[in-house]
Amino acid sequence: MYVCSNCGQESAKWIGKCPACGQWNTFQEFRSLPPTPSLRKGGLGSVSEKGRDAGKVLRLHDISAHDDPRIDMHDEELNRVLGGGLVPGSIVLLGGEPGIGKSTLTLQTMLHLPEKKVLYVSGEESAHQLKMRAERLLSPLLKEGDGGGLLILTENSLEAIFEHIKEVQPELVVVDSIQTISTEDVESSAGSISQVRECASALLRFAKTSGVPVILIGHITKEGTLAGPKILEHIVDTVIQFEGDQHYMYRILRSIKNRFGSTSELGIYEMQQTGLRQVSNPSELLLTEDHDGLSGVAISSAIEGVRPFLLETQALVSSAAYGTPQRSATGFDQRRLNMLLAVLEKRVGFKLMQKDVFLNIAGGLRVTDMAMDLSVIAAVLSSNVDTPIESGWCMAGEVGLSGEVRPVARIEQRISEAEKLGFSHIIIPKYNLSGLDRKKFNIELVPVRKVEEALRALFG
Repeated sequence: MYVCSNCGQESAKWIGKCPACGQWNTFQEFRSLPPTPSLRKGGLGSVSEKGRDAGKVLRLHDISAHDDPRIDMHDEELNRVLGGGLVPGSIVLLGGEPGIGKSTLTLQTMLHLPEKKVLYVSGEESAHQLKMRAERLLSPLLKEGDGGGLLILTENSLEAIFEHIKEVQPELVVVDSIQTISTEDVESSAGSISQVRECASALLRFAKTSGVPVILIGHITKEGTLAGPKILEHIVDTVIQFEGDQHYMYRILRSIKNRFGSTSELGIYEMQQTGLRQVSNPSELLLTEDHDGLSGVAISSAIEGVRPFLLETQALVSSAAYGTPQRSATGFDQRRLNMLLAVLEKRVGFKLMQKDVFLNIAGGLRVTDMAMDLSVIAAVLSSNVDTPIESGWCMAGEVGLSGEVRPVARIEQRISEAEKLGFSHIIIPKYNLSGLDRKKFNIELVPVRKVEEALRALFG
């Protein structure tokens, strides 16, 4: 059988271009075998007595809908991204670039769960390496000579892992990483399409039938997507991406798929020598620099998930050295930047056709909040006229194609965050004033209806 390494499409013969995903030269040959008795019945990856109801037809109103209490991971950022904690019986996939800190985050979290018996299965590192990393993390549990309920297993065979699980009876299983695990029932090397699919399916059956949550660590391809077949992301309940530039100290935990919570939540960590530190108030870290008297800097009140934080938008406008001007954006959508520059030129009258424009969101963050539009335009104009924005001013507002400032969601949270960090003025859309109690804020609200009004308030 031939299987596409990008999407998992199967074919009886080799095909140059995959008909499902359109990628070229992705079909790989592997030998297909019928399901063996070890996985069909009797093994831990099969349906147990506990999951016997899975094969029955049930009426909807006869099914119990009670929520199982979530497992507290003793990590506020991870709990937020998971939707309030780890759900019993769920299977979570954690992906990220090599060296970004996936294993560090997982081991650090497991060391802080002394009340749980955790089985940490490592197919990439030896037990000695894990011990060295645990000592570097300086866990207080390890200092006392007691690693809590953490059990270490270095194994690559899926059948051997299930034997150890049956013997140990853990309350939580971590597999680092799914690409290094292989089963004897598939004749191919570890990390291939068929191996990843079969191992993930067996672990899924174990998690759903036993109620023991499983955390899988996955590799990332050079394109930035999770390695292995696309079915791997469909199988698991939650897909978490660990992002961040290795040259920056910040790491971002972002949920891509979550069956038990919101996918718009965000967790922020700071990489230190002793591990990953939770950043409970990212605004203070992202606004540490003093930019008084410098042009091209604007502060925006953004929201990712349910948490507001203030971001620094930096812009640089210079004369184009070549015939075609450059447009570059880091941490912001390139196409949206082009749209905002067109609005600035058409509706406000500033000619930027022969200018290079570079935009950067400070701190290495990538933001998708539409309320950043106003700060992007303000930073670009500030750099273009080389006039700094007064300190104490921040803004939030979406900009439309006709130059109007459109209302944004959860304006009260944005205003409160700016007030908490000592800002004196905040520019908001005029439409957000309806139903807003201005008396309870000590910060001056500057409502605007069009971009020209916002620029007039900033630059006079």
